[in-house]
Amino acid sequence: MKKITISPITRIEGHASVTVQLDDKGEVADAHFHATELRGFEKFLEGAAIEEAPRITPRICGICPTVHHLAAAKAVDEVFGATIPEAAYRMRELLISGQLISSHFLHLFMLSMPDYLLEGATPATRNVAGLAKANPGLARMAIEARKIGQRITEEAGGKPIHPVSAIPGGMSFSLTEPKRAELEAYAKRSLEIAVAAWSLVNGEFDKKADFIKTLGVVQTDFIGMTSGGKFETYDGPIRMMDANGGSLGEFQARDYASHIEEYAEPYSYMKFTKLKSGSGFYRVGPLARVNVVDSMGYPEADKMLSEFRAKYGRAPQQPALYNLARIIEVTAASERALALLQDKAVTDKNVRNPVTGVKNTRGIGIVEATRGTLIHDYNVNDKGFITSANLIVATGHNNRAIDRGVFETAKKYIHGDADEATLNKIEMLVRAYDPCVSCATHAIGRMPIILSLFDSEGKVIREVKRC
Repeated sequence: MKKITISPITRIEGHASVTVQLDDKGEVADAHFHATELRGFEKFLEGAAIEEAPRITPRICGICPTVHHLAAAKAVDEVFGATIPEAAYRMRELLISGQLISSHFLHLFMLSMPDYLLEGATPATRNVAGLAKANPGLARMAIEARKIGQRITEEAGGKPIHPVSAIPGGMSFSLTEPKRAELEAYAKRSLEIAVAAWSLVNGEFDKKADFIKTLGVVQTDFIGMTSGGKFETYDGPIRMMDANGGSLGEFQARDYASHIEEYAEPYSYMKFTKLKSGSGFYRVGPLARVNVVDSMGYPEADKMLSEFRAKYGRAPQQPALYNLARIIEVTAASERALALLQDKAVTDKNVRNPVTGVKNTRGIGIVEATRGTLIHDYNVNDKGFITSANLIVATGHNNRAIDRGVFETAKKYIHGDADEATLNKIEMLVRAYDPCVSCATHAIGRMPIILSLFDSEGKVIREVKRC
């Protein structure tokens, strides 16, 4: 048998590879998506004070630290029995909106769309640098869009990366009036860019309709957070939907383990998950969220959702459509940020209720990360020190779908040997999910280890450095 390896997969967050096994006739016998880093943050957290979790877990990733900060903060609030003030709730909603704007625009323009806008280009130019050369105006808009999300994150989170503002019982500071006005203007511009992106990407996808329709398609159920059936990212029940658009019910954060089961496979450091209802095979993230909601809850985003469903149906399965779903979501996030910032209640100085000690020895926080449902689950002792932690990250939920999508794509396009353009189709399938392997494996796999050999007197004979 012959093996084809793609390593590393480019334009994703973290380290991953793909292997394709060919039979004696050159046809695909099997294929897998491999996360090549090692998990670890759950063990790092053991023994830490629970209030440190919102400061430790953002270090899992520099692309999506905000959602780890907020999921941990929600769990901490539960441990201390805290109800946060309305102004703090608004600030946290603004913070997660900024994260979504930043991350979605980054992936759309800099990681995913070069494949579509620069089709036929060499790997050396099929990237953001090539996009900047081919379309300087679009590249400038992409950088501006990313900047907007980072500015909102910085002002609501205290830092543009690894935010620190969410604390037990609320937030550590309030938003000032000058900053509110500044961010309002940014949110308006973000909405303008999102509307422009919708026209651009729809046009490109219409040109490649057959490819979009067939790339790595797997039939799955979907889950995502809602609030009264509307799009939600910070707080609400998790809605489950089957592959045909039928309801599988909802569950609250505290009940997630009754609905989601984790398991491992020998070829990946990343965990897999299955749903205990429906088919068991499900996805999360932008496509899942726009599928499970009744509406986005904001005018421009709802207009896009209506167009999307008219073209692709009520519960489309095509992974490439994650990119269009991202634009619907970034539009809703921009509209939500704008609505929050146009209401001066967001500057209310009452942003924290004091906490007095441990009220619950378990805290669970769920938010919708840019890539999908994020679960932080902590057990603590009566002094508030973490005894165990479990993190289920969005890319872990999608791990099986990416893995099987890789197999379907390889089976469709590889017959004998494969050139670079063919292998890039497999990478395009992976990139459609915008996987964050750093989040899902917690990025300690490349940590150096020094092994020392000593003689009988304790002197070092030899040192071996391994990674």
